[in-house]
Amino acid sequence: MIDGFNLNLEKGTGVATYARNLSYELHNLGYQTHVLYGNRAAPGIDSLLKEIAFFDANVGTTPGVLRWLRQVNDTVFKSANGVTAKKVPITGKVISKTYSSRMPYFDEIWNVPNLFNRANEHFWFYNTQLSVKVAERPALVHWTYPLPLRVHGTKNIYTLHDLVPLRLPYTTLDIKRRYFRLIKLLLKRADHIVTVSETSKKDIVNLFGYPEEKITNTYQAVDLPEKYINKPEEDVRREIEGSFNFSYKGYFLYFGAIEPKKNVGRLIEAYLAANIKEPLVILGRLAWKDSSDLRLLKDSPIRFQERIDQMTLTKKRVHRIDYAPFPLLISLIRGAKGVVFPSLYEGFGLPVLEAMRLGTPVISSTEASIPEVAGDAAMLVDPYDTHAITTAIRELNSNAELRGELASKGLTRAALFSSDRYRARLDEMYSRLIK
Repeated sequence: MIDGFNLNLEKGTGVATYARNLSYELHNLGYQTHVLYGNRAAPGIDSLLKEIAFFDANVGTTPGVLRWLRQVNDTVFKSANGVTAKKVPITGKVISKTYSSRMPYFDEIWNVPNLFNRANEHFWFYNTQLSVKVAERPALVHWTYPLPLRVHGTKNIYTLHDLVPLRLPYTTLDIKRRYFRLIKLLLKRADHIVTVSETSKKDIVNLFGYPEEKITNTYQAVDLPEKYINKPEEDVRREIEGSFNFSYKGYFLYFGAIEPKKNVGRLIEAYLAANIKEPLVILGRLAWKDSSDLRLLKDSPIRFQERIDQMTLTKKRVHRIDYAPFPLLISLIRGAKGVVFPSLYEGFGLPVLEAMRLGTPVISSTEASIPEVAGDAAMLVDPYDTHAITTAIRELNSNAELRGELASKGLTRAALFSSDRYRARLDEMYSRLIK
């Protein structure tokens, strides 16, 4: 069983990609795969309504005050001794083709209403994990994120992608004391810890004195549909020019969440200083959604949102796109002259590998896990040095031979992170844990 914490049916994230790929690899390894969600439950007991509610929580409404009282009751009283997961019938009566690219592989889907919020509140109130009971108890539960949850009566393992809230505390809004306590609790109670790079593994060992032998680095796989990878170049050109009015191989691209650790402010400064005619395209949602959250960054040395707004308005060379459907995202990456991803810290750095797999040259960072993922197949620069980023952009823009060399090396490097290799690493780990 894996959790559905990041497997929502809306816009995806890197962690969602990780969980989705994991579900398919579990299936490929021959495991019966169950997914545990925390969606709103349907009113009543009708099985069709339960299926409808899985795809759309607006199946019923509860008045605000009553909803709040029910939430307090569920968290403080009903959840004190654990919660019970119920199976969700997925019969195909609800037409779900819209979500086919977002859905994980599953043999069964289970749900506990509002599970993940209840778990966080339970941890806040009781300082321990919320216990989940499942009628068909799995041999192992793989939590794909550090969640204060545990399935009763079986092995529980947890993926810690990185420890950014502790390593770069000024780049996240986590309550650091609470996050620190949660990680310590998970390390104490986990049957095993999974991570996605040697960098993250060393962080767990160094910050918490955790035994190396209780951590497995599986890395990740870059797994993109062949129909998008092999789409004719002329089709890609038409999509980019028709959808965005960008020239094929005539722009630089950043894609990913827009948040402090991604270093987008310095990227824009460096790009403007490069003074090239090719525009810079920033594709990504603001990860800091609430305006009060943004105000917390006013005195931050990063001040990423202020820089983006000001420079985008005053310099027409920077374009920001909030969202692109997955097929169009692939075309945007393929059509870029180069991808620039100067992140301050990554647990893995999937965008770097995705760009390489698509044959697009990459400028990225010398920090954290990026060097072990990119090797010599990307231009790596100090992400704190705006001048170094500027120099790399200018060099990549003017040197066709360099672009060709990086594109070729990138394809070779990406092959090291194939689904077959990833599956073999997972197989070795699960074989040790499930006996």
